Amino acid sequence: MAMISNLDLIRRVPLFSLLTNDQAQGIADAVVKRRFRRGEIIVEHMRKSNSLFILLTGRARVLTSDSRGREVILAVLQPGDYVGEMSLIDNEPHSATVRAEIQTDMLVLARPDFARCLPENSSLSYAILRGLVQRLRNADRQIESLALLDVYGRVARTLLDMAEDQGELKIIRNKVSRQDLAKVVGASREMVSRVMKDLEERGMVETQENGSVIIKQRLN
Repeated sequence: MAMISNLDLIRRVPLFSLLTNDQAQGIADAVVKRRFRRGEIIVEHMRKSNSLFILLTGRARVLTSDSRGREVILAVLQPGDYVGEMSLIDNEPHSATVRAEIQTDMLVLARPDFARCLPENSSLSYAILRGLVQRLRNADRQIESLALLDVYGRVARTLLDMAEDQGELKIIRNKVSRQDLAKVVGASREMVSRVMKDLEERGMVETQENGSVIIKQRLN
């Protein structure tokens, strides 16, 4: 049986379905094949791989975990899916770990070759891409919080995400509604109010008359 060329493989990936023949051939010439064993890490949370990984065969899990090792599966990747594109677009570390669930074959595309497929950095399209990536990162973080943290932890993380650094303090300038905070963290208003009261009594946060919040100590 004849071996399948990289170009044929590229043409099977939905991500590259709109490429011209020349563009597809350029990607095919640049990719390398790599096999991951069952349980092997493909990309690791908070690290950079500087590559795009495209599943050819097998299956992989997108995971996040807490300090106690508890894991949450964010997604299961199947042939045709890809991972690593967010880090290549915004040059930030990976927001989750991806691990091969079974033996998995992938095409790997390095950053410089991936960059050739992107619009210019100064273009509106690229700005929109970066904005979408930021929204995806925020969504991953929210899912992680809901799955792994209790209400106290979710409130603390949300306050920190909303705050601006001001020297040794962090400040949330806009009024923080208990009702809105409850909707963000997925808890009742009463529970969030109890958490905020506890934080205030312990001197960790201070709510101002105008509704802004000063964070005086580390909450995490």
